[in-house]
Amino acid sequence: MLRRASTLSLMVLLAFSPAWAEEKEKPLPKDLPPYGVLKPFAAPQATERSLPNGLTLRLVPRGGFPKVAFAIAVRGGLAADPKDRPGLSELIVATLDQGTKTRSARQIAEAIQAAGGDLTGNARADSILIATSVLSAKAEAGLAILADVLENATFPDSEVDLAKRNAADRLRSQEADPFFLAGRALSKVVFGQHPYSVISPTQDSISKSTAAELRQEYARRFRPDQTVLVAVGDFEPAKMEGMIQAALGQWAAPREAPVPAVERPTRAAPHAGFFVGRPGSVQTTIAVGSLGPTRGEPDYAPAQVANAIYGGMFGSRLTLNIREDKGYTYSPFSYLNPRRQAAVFQTWAPVRNEVTGATLNEINYELNRMATTSPSQEDVTGAERYLIGNRAIELQAGDEVAHDLANLWVFGLPAEELGRESERIQKVTAKDIEAAGKKYFTAARQTVVAVGEEKVVKEELAPFGIEVKPAP
Repeated sequence: MLRRASTLSLMVLLAFSPAWAEEKEKPLPKDLPPYGVLKPFAAPQATERSLPNGLTLRLVPRGGFPKVAFAIAVRGGLAADPKDRPGLSELIVATLDQGTKTRSARQIAEAIQAAGGDLTGNARADSILIATSVLSAKAEAGLAILADVLENATFPDSEVDLAKRNAADRLRSQEADPFFLAGRALSKVVFGQHPYSVISPTQDSISKSTAAELRQEYARRFRPDQTVLVAVGDFEPAKMEGMIQAALGQWAAPREAPVPAVERPTRAAPHAGFFVGRPGSVQTTIAVGSLGPTRGEPDYAPAQVANAIYGGMFGSRLTLNIREDKGYTYSPFSYLNPRRQAAVFQTWAPVRNEVTGATLNEINYELNRMATTSPSQEDVTGAERYLIGNRAIELQAGDEVAHDLANLWVFGLPAEELGRESERIQKVTAKDIEAAGKKYFTAARQTVVAVGEEKVVKEELAPFGIEVKPAP
């Protein structure tokens, strides 16, 4: 029914598109009121505590809806995986809830569903994130399941074997996606030998990983002094803290030293071109990237606003140029992808083969435009409204607040950073954006990855005078 309804909606849209286009061209009424005053969003306030065993708590009581969102971040993600087992963290996440000392995988699933939620997991560069959202009345039961998984996961051999088969199938599926291929290649060439170069497992690492290795890594990483638990929702702080103490207060850290922190990358991204061959492809997926500011750096907010103007929102310069004006692509975009010790500023555009070079030329033009000219006040105000408005909407969801507070902790930032974000964005000036443009946006500091037909890519990128070689 959903698919048929979508098709019908598209037919209706196409039927009326001429009239819609004619209506769109009419000028706006002259008596429209001006924009209201831009106000910082009211970020929720978090109370931070530490249990005697070192577990960090960030609690955000929020009435009005009878649910509690939990997010747990454990330091040591993909960047902490052994060199010969890239992507091992993904297998840990896939099998973490597949059995404990007292519960089977089915019992865990049934228990968390009875509390009104589901367990989700995500292996990130610097952490492993586990999350759920349960009914407020079932918060204690939800905590009991989380505590059991954090302390007592057993990684049964049969479940690990199944997870390995699923991971191998998933990787084969991902490798048919040009966006995945471009992202994997871009991470490798931007970060080189640094641990941040890994964003996924390999078929070899999946094949060679064992249940014993997963148990060993779990024992090494999952410890209270390297973990934060965030709770957001309908609860009394004192009562919630007591429930967490009861569930996780006896969790003890091992005597061994924790997983060492990842060092900051010391080299700049190479200004070079790389290709990933995709025989027979009728389009090229272009990914352009370089290192950017981390979330805790002073120029992160200026870079956010600059990125929104450049390519981070639908009305951005990049969209107006290569989508609306040139018609080279349907959906170009750019964003900052932060990690604890580095961030990657990325531009993406899937385009027709014959306009591969023309598209890169326009991307370079818009990058250099950000680096050499100052934006108008209209540009600045529009970008700030977009960023602040979107964040205000996102933070209405308890899950989003919990995830973001957990990420801030992983990045070594205080919970108060959530509330400072919009204030910092609103204080960004055209001069700040110009400085960020000079520092991060010049085309000469970018790495180019193109996924497509090898002959097409090489011919289209030849005029740019950069070496084009196979991606590692």
